[in-house]
Amino acid sequence: MNIKNHLTEIATKAGLVAEALQFPDCEIGPQSVKAVMINEVVPKNPDDWFYSAARDPENRRTAFGLFEGAGVPVKSMRDVLDLGIYITAALKTPKESYTADPEVIKAQLPLLEAELALFPNLKAIMLMGDVAKKAFNMITKARTKKNVIPSKPTGYIRVNEYYWGGIRVFPSYIMTGKNLLIEKGKCGTISDDIRRMMEFIS
Repeated sequence: MNIKNHLTEIATKAGLVAEALQFPDCEIGPQSVKAVMINEVVPKNPDDWFYSAARDPENRRTAFGLFEGAGVPVKSMRDVLDLGIYITAALKTPKESYTADPEVIKAQLPLLEAELALFPNLKAIMLMGDVAKKAFNMITKARTKKNVIPSKPTGYIRVNEYYWGGIRVFPSYIMTGKNLLIEKGKCGTISDDIRRMMEFIS
């Protein structure tokens, strides 16, 4: 199925302007997905998005470096999808300021919920950054009346085990941004989280 087409329909039903949103433009068999990585937000420049047709999108370059650090070399988004990993963003529109508007997160939750509901064989969810953690907790709290991930700094909780039903949830750091190119310590931490996730789904 084509994810972009599916999410466009969901957005329209939710009263969102699909043309203003960035969706993963990829073909995928939902049964093949074992892990979903939820980054915080799409980039301001669509050419920097993971699924951009541009030659070397910034998001993709940064993420692939993290995969390589985890011992999982990939050269294309198709390589990532073929590993059973689907990458998306909690917010399908760029942030207007340093912090994400909670109302925007809430308005776009139906899109993230629809994505997660697509994959019947999902084993793991990685929350890449605070916005992803907040959006995911909003989804789970609406269903179970409690957060899956504690509201504590990621560094204190990332090695603990959390589950949503039978799905393992890994809190980690945002996987995009130019700062990662100079924050080698954080890159190593994120790569370690990816490695642990890969071990879990294998």
